[in-house]
Amino acid sequence: MSLLPAASLEQDQALGPGFSHFYNNEYDQALAIFEQQVRAQPDDATAYNAIAQAILYREMYRDGALESELVTGSNAFLRRSRMEVSPQDKAQFMNAVNRAIYLSSQQLQQNSKNVAALYSLAVAHGLRANFLFLVNKSWMQALRESVAARRANDQVLEIDPGFVDAHLIHGISEYTVGCLPAYLRVLATVDGFHGDKEDGVRQLQSVYRHGVRARFDAAILLAAIYRRDHRPEDAIPLLKTLASTFPRNYLFPFEEVQMYSDLGNKAAALRVLAEIETALSRREPGYARLPLARVQYARGNLLFWYGDLDRSLEDLKLATRNTNELDLSTAIMAWLRLGQVYDLLGDRADAVEAYRMTISTAPHSEPANEAAGYLDRPYRRKEK
Repeated sequence: MSLLPAASLEQDQALGPGFSHFYNNEYDQALAIFEQQVRAQPDDATAYNAIAQAILYREMYRDGALESELVTGSNAFLRRSRMEVSPQDKAQFMNAVNRAIYLSSQQLQQNSKNVAALYSLAVAHGLRANFLFLVNKSWMQALRESVAARRANDQVLEIDPGFVDAHLIHGISEYTVGCLPAYLRVLATVDGFHGDKEDGVRQLQSVYRHGVRARFDAAILLAAIYRRDHRPEDAIPLLKTLASTFPRNYLFPFEEVQMYSDLGNKAAALRVLAEIETALSRREPGYARLPLARVQYARGNLLFWYGDLDRSLEDLKLATRNTNELDLSTAIMAWLRLGQVYDLLGDRADAVEAYRMTISTAPHSEPANEAAGYLDRPYRRKEK
């Protein structure tokens, strides 16, 4: 897979200052720019979609849902608990999406072949589908919105087959439905859509290579998919390009760490973690908001899997001293890993206490359920 040079990505005119902030996880700054665009062009559906996207991703970022480990394993993301979003943010999101749909529909009444309006309509329905699933956990409503997004997208490609960005929605749909359990995939076929993981990846690769604005979304999605599908050698070049293009987004280097770990390259993973910690200590742009505990957890988790238990214990103890600085998902896992390390080192009393902290941090989460099982029997690593 050929990579786009970082310099060309930085200079892409389709990005604009709002989305430059967006891809650097600076959602408040992005939102301010998008709101300014709406005030200047109140009939621009694209600007309303941008507002909705910034709100949704800001909440995902706060919730720890932007790290691709949440889509690894057997549909782990489908089991994720709903995100907690304030009523004000919910209202602002829905108002923006509804306005985008209304404006796009008005334009289509005047010209049913308006490609820009159809694409805006598809994006709006796609955003609403994501929100309904992630926030409301309303699978069937989300599915209906996904179908509406795909239908609008189908019309875009019928009118203009060269509209490469439209393949983003198709690629996501193909891959996602292809990953669903059989009983859920049947529900998705009501619109004659069966899902094909490989075709979904091919379409996302095309958007990454030839798309305009959606190329960045395609790159990020591909990196997450490669991780889920155990293809770290394909994910690493993508992540390096994204990290150099959006240097204030520290999530990309963290993903590199995991990919090197999956490759069995412990030294490279530790090197990237050291680079992250150096950027943090220097308070480089974007890294000032990164908690040191997040780096300590990542290193402790890495060393745990490599069996370097004494060093892992040191980092995990530091991380769990400051769990108030971590997102909930990372905080839970830090306590769980600490308990497992204590068990492997034979310190049962401290292990039980760490498991109790896991449970109290998020009582109804999967890590809490796992920790509860270790209260009666010590954790033991399974042989590969």
